[in-house]
Amino acid sequence: MNNRTLPRDARIPWHVVPLACVALLAGCQSYQPLPLDLAEHQADVASRLAQEESLRAFAERLADGDTDTDDPFDTSNGISSAEAEVIALFYNPDLRLARLRAGAALADAQTAGLWEDPVFGFDGAELLSPSGPFEYGLTLSLTIPISGRLGVEEDKADRAYEAELRRVVDAEWSMRAKVRKAWADWSVAAERMRLIDEVAEQIDRIGVVSDRLEKAGELTRVEARLLRSQRIGLRVVRASVEAEAEQNRLELMSLMGLLPTTRVELVPSLSTIDLPESSQTTDRLIKSNTTLAVARADYAVAEQSLRLEVRKQYPDIEIGAGYGSEDKDDRLLLGVSLPIPSLNANRGGIATARAERQLARSTAQTEFERLAFQLAGAQARLSAAQKQQEVLQDELVPMLDAQAAEIDRLAELGEVNTLILLETVTRRFEAKDRILDLNLAELAARIEVVRLLGPDEPATPSPVSASVKTKTTTTGVDDAGEGVSR
Repeated sequence: MNNRTLPRDARIPWHVVPLACVALLAGCQSYQPLPLDLAEHQADVASRLAQEESLRAFAERLADGDTDTDDPFDTSNGISSAEAEVIALFYNPDLRLARLRAGAALADAQTAGLWEDPVFGFDGAELLSPSGPFEYGLTLSLTIPISGRLGVEEDKADRAYEAELRRVVDAEWSMRAKVRKAWADWSVAAERMRLIDEVAEQIDRIGVVSDRLEKAGELTRVEARLLRSQRIGLRVVRASVEAEAEQNRLELMSLMGLLPTTRVELVPSLSTIDLPESSQTTDRLIKSNTTLAVARADYAVAEQSLRLEVRKQYPDIEIGAGYGSEDKDDRLLLGVSLPIPSLNANRGGIATARAERQLARSTAQTEFERLAFQLAGAQARLSAAQKQQEVLQDELVPMLDAQAAEIDRLAELGEVNTLILLETVTRRFEAKDRILDLNLAELAARIEVVRLLGPDEPATPSPVSASVKTKTTTTGVDDAGEGVSR
């Protein structure tokens, strides 16, 4: 270490050292506790639907370029399927966590690539000797990153943040599909209850005739019991469907981020889902699927991780300067250190990063294969449901309707066969109930195809809260985790 002698009066006053330490510590952040109050959170969740203005503003921002949310947001006349999607995108707890994770990645991206803090050192000798001179040394060292790894750290943090944004987009796109599927399940259950009530009313009318015929001795007791057992069976089926509808309603409430006890009117609907206009479905899958976008983003992170590990094998320079005294001679101290990458050279980190890159590559390829089979399966289910519906609606139901009309004409002539009438009503109910199942299967297949083929335009996280400028994009994540915007 180089040194030179200074004049005696050039010695640094001792009080400068603690003052310098205090000045350095003044730039540190302080800890602030944040208590967890679940009762307060429960009250906030319970009042979510009361925040109509926030939801309406959010719906308007979503409507920019989104044809699914063009209708005005208004829950005064009940919540529709499109409005349920808006509420879910705004309040769903899983989306809230995904946005919080994106916020953590944003914090990493904003602080990546910073230089390491300078290191202050003090050495003293012969402190316990009453006669010997007090020898000491004050040093301040700094690492100069000539390897370029800090820039790579920034790139990696940016790619990690982009990957979290892709996860938010994937979670939001999947959430829309979940809401649509849950809404279809609940709507079909509600329609099935209406159909059961209609059939029950028809059987009750038949029961009036059967009671009269039984009293007149024109209907046996066994036949009358068969009719009554049909009534009881319908009540059991309706109770089961009612319980299923309630479970579907609770699923919708959960997806929308509402409490089970929230009083809200849901408006059932079984509107069709339009499929994307694309003849090359595989190309569309590769280009627009949100899950594959996450896999590509993860692979980009793995690429930057390997690049960073490679850069770490190149050394950074550590420069230290200081002031000291030895044998009553004051000196300036200067030191330089440079690691030599010959024995270690970060071989372990590079090998691990290279293996993780290959894993990320294979994960993306495997994900594509899996999604391609899911798409083919959804398309097959869609085609099968459509064909079965055509047979039932075009052949079986019209035939049963014609038979019911014929029986009604015979009844007007006084020729009533109660069992044939009951069989006709039962067959019509079974056919219409089967059509409901096929309608649900078709809707579920359409929803799955739309989910797999992805949005028509490149999607960005929904604009929930105020935005914050960053180096690569614009995002917003508030303390509640409710917000990532483009």
